[in-house]
Amino acid sequence: MVIMSHHKKHLLMTPGPTPVPEKALLAQARGMIHHRGPEYGEIITRVVENLKYVFQTSRDVFIFTSSGTGAMESAVVNLFSPNDKVIVASTGNFGDRWANISSAYGLNVVKLEFEWGTKADIDVIKKAIDENPDAKGVLCTHSETSTGVVNDVKAIAELTKDKDMVVVVDAVSGLGACELKTDEWGLDVVVSGSQKALMAPPGLAFATVSEKAWKFVEESKLPKFYFDYKKYQASIRKDPPQSPFTPAISTMLALGESLQMIREEGLENIWKRHIVFGRAVREAIKSIGLNLFSPDDDSSSAVTAVWSPEGIDPKKITTMMRVEYGITIAGGQGKVKGKIFRIGHCGYFQRSDIISTIDALESVLWRLGFKFEKGIGVLAAQKVFDEAGIY
Repeated sequence: MVIMSHHKKHLLMTPGPTPVPEKALLAQARGMIHHRGPEYGEIITRVVENLKYVFQTSRDVFIFTSSGTGAMESAVVNLFSPNDKVIVASTGNFGDRWANISSAYGLNVVKLEFEWGTKADIDVIKKAIDENPDAKGVLCTHSETSTGVVNDVKAIAELTKDKDMVVVVDAVSGLGACELKTDEWGLDVVVSGSQKALMAPPGLAFATVSEKAWKFVEESKLPKFYFDYKKYQASIRKDPPQSPFTPAISTMLALGESLQMIREEGLENIWKRHIVFGRAVREAIKSIGLNLFSPDDDSSSAVTAVWSPEGIDPKKITTMMRVEYGITIAGGQGKVKGKIFRIGHCGYFQRSDIISTIDALESVLWRLGFKFEKGIGVLAAQKVFDEAGIY
């Protein structure tokens, strides 16, 4: 006998968009305010202060009404000029995106492709920098959402710090989940988005620009209008601060609440919690007998990527999880589409979310004919949480 409820609770376990806390959701239901008034000035001031904390920077943080890709495009158009040479270190779909945006603007792209599921090799990047002393920038990904890889952006920044080139980091899924210290590590431009570890709805993107990178902004000749950093800097420095164009006010209100929660929990605690989430998922996956696609170390704390077992289409796994268990996980992207599935754990998650996901995954795999000792994955995850003191 099959008993199915028509009214399932849904659990969003994708690497983005991620669940939004109730406080943040409700903030969007407030009456609309004018974006040129003092009230909005107070909101943007508070949001920027908290974003500086999350980015670990003392520099301005610019806020765009766009997805994270808009912020990536903003970095390219504000830093470079036609035919400039850039080195792109790609470890997946979003590393490729840096190359695609740069090519779209006529830049000369030196693309370093690393095998998907592995980290960018610092020695290979160093060699490329030595061989291309005329390169103006190194573009890389912090947390590569498509593969679960987190790159050592601190080490990459070390390579450029004494050179006339900038390091540009896509931290869309990494910011607020994995350790990232913009100023301390010497990251020149870091971009991110609202819908991952920052626990807000999609629609906002961010960029912070170092003093060194601002000189590049001054010299950049690429066309730009909506994403012009100079416009954003002028607006943010007004009294009260403003956005140069109409902002996504309701989303800003939600983000304000989520950032407040991040502030209260503390970044160090959040980074530690995400490490435990990643570890719990990896240990569960391994004990079930599946193979990890993402690296088996504590760096992968935003998303875990897993090879689908031989003979089982990952689309079947993700569909059954969603339709029958009410749990949404993600499939693969690009060249690993149809080969892997991904479990997101960056943002508003707790122990029970991870345990429920592993329980459902065990059940689905079992029903699809993959045999293992039932409950072993859940036990492995529980053990990780217990040892870390997360209840």
